[in-house]
Amino acid sequence: MAAKRTSATPAGSKHPLDPLSAEEIRQVAAIMRRDQGVGSGWRFGMIELHEPAKAFVRSFSAGDRVAREADVVCWRRGDGHTFKGRVSIAEDRIVAWEHRPGEQANFTNDEFQACGEALKQDPRVIAALERREIRDISRVLVDTWAYGGLLVPERHRDRRVGWTDVWYSSEEGSNPYANPVAGLHFVVDMNTLELLEIQDSGVVERPHTMGEYVPRLVPGLRVRDDLMPLEVVQPQGGSYVLEGNELRWQRWSMRIGFSPREGLVIHTLGYQDGDRLRPVAHRLSFAEMVVPYRDPSDDHKARTAFDIGEWGLGFMTTALEWGCDCLGEIEYVDAVVHDTQGEPQTIRNAICIHEEDDGVLWKHVDPKAGAEVRRSRRLVVSFHATVANYEYLVYWRFYQDGSIEAEVRATGIMVTSSFSEDEPPACGTLVDERTYAPFHQHFIVARLDLDVDGEPNTVHMIESEPLPVARENPHGLAMVQRSIPLRTEAEGKQDYNWSSQRAWKVVNETSSNGLGGPVAYKLVPGACLPAMMDPGSPIFRRAQVIGHTLWVTSYEGDERWPCGEFVVQSERDRGLPEWTAENRSIENTDVVLWYVFGIHHITRPEDWPVMPVDTVSFWLKPVGFFDRNPALDVPPAPRASR
Repeated sequence: MAAKRTSATPAGSKHPLDPLSAEEIRQVAAIMRRDQGVGSGWRFGMIELHEPAKAFVRSFSAGDRVAREADVVCWRRGDGHTFKGRVSIAEDRIVAWEHRPGEQANFTNDEFQACGEALKQDPRVIAALERREIRDISRVLVDTWAYGGLLVPERHRDRRVGWTDVWYSSEEGSNPYANPVAGLHFVVDMNTLELLEIQDSGVVERPHTMGEYVPRLVPGLRVRDDLMPLEVVQPQGGSYVLEGNELRWQRWSMRIGFSPREGLVIHTLGYQDGDRLRPVAHRLSFAEMVVPYRDPSDDHKARTAFDIGEWGLGFMTTALEWGCDCLGEIEYVDAVVHDTQGEPQTIRNAICIHEEDDGVLWKHVDPKAGAEVRRSRRLVVSFHATVANYEYLVYWRFYQDGSIEAEVRATGIMVTSSFSEDEPPACGTLVDERTYAPFHQHFIVARLDLDVDGEPNTVHMIESEPLPVARENPHGLAMVQRSIPLRTEAEGKQDYNWSSQRAWKVVNETSSNGLGGPVAYKLVPGACLPAMMDPGSPIFRRAQVIGHTLWVTSYEGDERWPCGEFVVQSERDRGLPEWTAENRSIENTDVVLWYVFGIHHITRPEDWPVMPVDTVSFWLKPVGFFDRNPALDVPPAPRASR
């Protein structure tokens, strides 16, 4: 039977990195109402823990007083002005408050729902739908996107603007994303819910499509009946220990965090090596996700999402179910977010913690001594977010040999459009009758605040190089590895190079292994993709982070968002390009790696009507961090009898 924990923070316990509790969120909102008049005419965009300085976290021990603080972003609906504040929970007061003119807070689920309901009551919307023979408004889905930067019509740029798609369910309970209402989009003032304009490029005759995926709605579908039960059983429970938000497993220790913007966060990751807990990372998370659609048609030219900066993966996290999302002995952790009135909302089973068998860890067969084999086991910490039509499944996996894998799986339903022409548009794939899915990309930015055996780290670019044929290399077999330290933030802007198998190593030159070399962890790149975009395009100007595979910066506590803190309707990237313009030293100091990976989605018929998961990942692997294989002490698995 799966284990479950119902509270993310045990009663009477507080660590400086524990996420805000429901009580703390209510207190923060009450302080804002009392001291700044943040009342019914306002909305809360973000209430999250203000994480204390790294030095404080390192020195903290149980029983120490924690002066908890929260960062708050809110805005006045009447004039659209955005404000950011900081609240001392311990002192019951606001300690900072600033007006952020010209910037927009994140979009919220409340706004999404309110916009859809308001539009479906507007006579102009009803008339536009009737021209397409759609009269049952209850089956209409209005899907609101944040309208980006310079793409917003100039006459509306002083407003908080949404841009919408329209979808239609063919029957009660069916998939609305199966039926796009092509050529029809609404531009909306999200504060007043005023319909600013209708973008109507004309009626497209609705094709006869089959976009359903629930078995009862798929004509002629016979569900497979040849799958035998597959059971994952741990009769003695899992091998991990979860106390509060502290998680320990197989030499690993970490703290589980959760942010409304990022979702799951891994804090204070360390590896127990003998009698010493060796730090590996202070903080691991995904800091941005940029999804540009690569189709210039009227239906898609404004379609670029910043899923983390505009909406927040934490807000869109969904409850997990045992047997469906996770198998085995499960520990679930709830998460607490809030609505636009500052009222806390609990997401049950937001984070899943479990072990998985991972096949063979190491093996050798000796003709005389016989076989020695060890099975690998990994700890998986995961969460899932539903971003309208798409699903993102995020996994952090920790291995017994000291390796770490970050994996993202994308599934859900593709955005599609109907067309009238004989041939589908060039920037997409035909997936159904007169229906195409546009090409698009998913750029995910991992923020890796590594502290490999401590803070003074240097990132090295490492490449393999074949040596030319020479007297000492007559057959051209020699290959060497070059290791070049990156000393400035300008040098820290790096691109993947397949021909040299380029990777990056985070080295602590003040800490040596038993062989005399400096300890290190290697970033093993995976799922690298180029932007393939004109540098002058409005999208690239807002997300210059996607122009490089890796950025390395000198640590600053308030540098958390690679495209800037406020990306809704931004016109340029106010994050990494501005920070790295100082060209700070990144040598033997506290560094942060920003790794860009993702999915280059050339759509295919097999992705319709619901996508099989598309899986991408990268690794962090010890390189000289240990003196030898750290998994020699893994015991052999008991031999099973059949």
